[in-house]
Amino acid sequence: MDRIFIQGLKVAAVIGVHEWERRITQTLCVDLSFAADVRRAAASDALEDTVDYAAVAARLRALGEEAAFGLVETFAERCAERVMTEFDVSWVRVGVTKDVALPGRTEVGVVIERGVPPESAP
Repeated sequence: MDRIFIQGLKVAAVIGVHEWERRITQTLCVDLSFAADVRRAAASDALEDTVDYAAVAARLRALGEEAAFGLVETFAERCAERVMTEFDVSWVRVGVTKDVALPGRTEVGVVIERGVPPESAP
C-alpha cells in the first residue's frame, strides 16, 4: 500500500492543561501519513482519484480552531479520527509536537497510529 504524507503542518490551537495556556493560542506542528492506493491517480493524473492533501490539511487546521484541548494526545486522536472518517482512510499515523516552557528550547509530542498498518493488509 502506498502512503501520502504531510510534514510540518502548522495548526493554531488552544491547548494545554495550565490556566495560562487556556487563554492563548499555540502553534502545533503536525506530521501525518496515511495509507492510500495512488495507482489510479498516477494513471489519470487527476486530483479526484486520490486523497487531496490540501483538503486534509484544511480539515486539521479547522479542528484546531473548533475546540480547546488539554493534551496533545487528545488533539492527535481527533486528527486521526477526522482523517479516517472524512477521507475514508484505513490507516493513519499522526505526530503532534508542541513547544513547552522548560529550561532551554523544548518540544514535546506524541505519535499515534490508528487502523490497520499497510504492511498488515492483504
